[in-house]
Amino acid sequence: PKPDEEASPICAYRVIEGGIWGQLCFRRTLFGYRCNKEDCRTQVTLGNLVANLLINGSVLLQWSRSVFGGERRHQRGGFELSCWWNGSYTQFECAGVQLAAGCRDFMMSELHENIPYRICLRAPARSGPRRRAEQRDCVEFTLPPSGMQDIVIAMTAVGGAICVMLVIICLLVAYITENIMSPTTQHTYSYRTH
Repeated sequence: PKPDEEASPICAYRVIEGGIWGQLCFRRTLFGYRCNKEDCRTQVTLGNLVANLLINGSVLLQWSRSVFGGERRHQRGGFELSCWWNGSYTQFECAGVQLAAGCRDFMMSELHENIPYRICLRAPARSGPRRRAEQRDCVEFTLPPSGMQDIVIAMTAVGGAICVMLVIICLLVAYITENIMSPTTQHTYSYRTH
C-alpha cells in the first residue's frame, strides 16, 4: 500500500497480552516495501491489509488509512491488531497490539510454522451522532516450514532409509548364515578303505 499523508516514519505501539499492557515501543515504518524473492516467500492480501511472509519466519503487515472508509480527519484513536491461531482442537489468541494513528505497518515475529493464523486490524468506531459500525480487515495465512526444517526432514528421511537398508542386510546375512551352517545342508563324505 502507498503511504498516505498521515503516515509517520516512526510507529509507536504497545503489546497487550492477557489484558496486560506492555511498555510503549517504537519502530521505523518500512515505506514502499515490496515482497521480493530475496527476503519474502509470498504475499497474502485481503482488502487493503497485506501480509508479507518473510523467509526468516516473520510477517510484515501493511495497510493504509483508506481501508477504514476514509475517516482521516475524524479518527485519531490509532489501530488495534488482534491475532488468532488454530491448534489441534481449538483456537488460541495471540498477543494483541495497540498502534498509533500514524502506523502503516507492523512486524510480527516468533510465529509457529504450519499453523493457520488469522490477523485482524481495526480502527475504533467513531463516537457521535454519525457513529459508524466497527470496520476491520482480516487476513489469513499459514507459515511454510523454514529451509532448516526442510533440511532436517530430508536428513531424517535419508537416515530412515539407511536404517531400513541395514535391517534388510542384517536379515539377509542371518538367512544366508542359517542356511549355510544348518546340519541338514552339510554334505557327508564316505571314505572307502582299500
